[in-house]
Amino acid sequence: MEILTVQMNKQDIDRTANTTLVAQVMAAVRAEISSRQTAPGMKLRSIRSLAQRMQVSKSTVVDAYERLVAEGAIRARAGSGFYVAGHLPPFSIADTGPQLDQAIDPIWMTRRSLDTESSLLKPGCGWLPSSWMPEPEIRRSLRQMSRNSHANLTDYSTPYGLPALRQLLSRRLADHGIEAPPSQIMLTESGTQAIDLLCRFLLGPGDTVLVDDPCYFNFHALLRAHRVKVVSVPYTPNGPNLAQFEQVLVDHSPRLYITNSALHNPTGATLSPKVAHRVLKLADQHNLLIIEDDIFADFEQEPAPRLAAFDGLDRVIHIGSFSKTLSASIRCGFIAARPDWIEALVDLKLATSFGGGGFSAELVLTLLKDGAYRRHIAGLKNRLADTMGKAGGKLKSIGLVPWIEPNAGMFLWCQLPANIDAADVARAAMTEGVVLAPGNAFSPTQAASSFMRFNVSQTRDPVIFPILERALAQAAPKPANM
Repeated sequence: MEILTVQMNKQDIDRTANTTLVAQVMAAVRAEISSRQTAPGMKLRSIRSLAQRMQVSKSTVVDAYERLVAEGAIRARAGSGFYVAGHLPPFSIADTGPQLDQAIDPIWMTRRSLDTESSLLKPGCGWLPSSWMPEPEIRRSLRQMSRNSHANLTDYSTPYGLPALRQLLSRRLADHGIEAPPSQIMLTESGTQAIDLLCRFLLGPGDTVLVDDPCYFNFHALLRAHRVKVVSVPYTPNGPNLAQFEQVLVDHSPRLYITNSALHNPTGATLSPKVAHRVLKLADQHNLLIIEDDIFADFEQEPAPRLAAFDGLDRVIHIGSFSKTLSASIRCGFIAARPDWIEALVDLKLATSFGGGGFSAELVLTLLKDGAYRRHIAGLKNRLADTMGKAGGKLKSIGLVPWIEPNAGMFLWCQLPANIDAADVARAAMTEGVVLAPGNAFSPTQAASSFMRFNVSQTRDPVIFPILERALAQAAPKPANM
């Protein structure tokens, strides 16, 4: 008989909270069931065992179990114990992890930032302003496509994706030292879909995945949706902390590592060649697979090392997209991987989305071929470099110090003045219509409360900085009465 090992300890119980101990035990059991790492019919811990683990009385656990039975979440079997009920509730990402304050809840932050009807200012969002995108060139390419009788405007795409675009992507990857013929490239709808497909392909519920701390906050939500265990390693200006990286591999045997090699999100750091080689050596020793998310590649001034180039696409899978650099509405990304994996990934893509976005692929190809994209990127990099310098100076002037000075890109990872919690600053700024990105939204271990990510391209409105100053003052610890 399998037993549901509820992952709780005394830290799950807050004896100062307004919620009763019974309610807290019930919430912990519900969270374990909702995580779907268990199946209907699995046996719960005994009353004695759960009471000892959570350091509450047996009567508290009895009361919690009986109330859960009344709700229909679990079943009691006389003389045997308590079991997960026969039907799981509908899946909810919010129920698969700890309940987060809205100020650091990535899903809530994303929903607010994507609210197009809102007049919110969004220095915490992760994309460029629409006014920075090449809209005239996109419209011109659409007209060009409408006159091209060979362009696919209505039909499904081929299973691998548009051949001409995969050929062009192959040449672009070669510029970064990545040898990937078109047969090793599959188009996707986005970088997020690429990671989702790879998680479906490589992982099963309960597997362990390694991420950076901090890392892109949507990795957290996506991995929770796949019901995997997430472990993390601190990120340095040159890449993951190698000593702790190795220790995590020894202690947890993760199946997969997801990272950015160039222009790391949220820190803006760049992987060094020395760290890259050591990461790959450790990955080989511990049978670790790596997803290299490279969606910010075209923002670089100078190409950084790529794990996929050093590895030859053996245990590294390389992904990218055009959402950040071209248009979020043109959904087009790609996966470059081992040839034997591409075949299975194509089948999985067909099973989950049937076909790719042929129209988007045709449009991206048109923009790449006529030089419009190259000209757009050249101007964009200059604009970002100028904005980075100006935003960095303004942030420093109000006490927000960049962790590093990034070589390129749009993110500044800033440390707040001492004893100020970024979540408090975010809450205060939200009351004045500014959406910020506090550090713990990116930290799996909640170790970045004194940091905040800023998108410099979204800091052009001059009212942002006075609002930030007021929010910092409001969040600052108040001096004790003398």
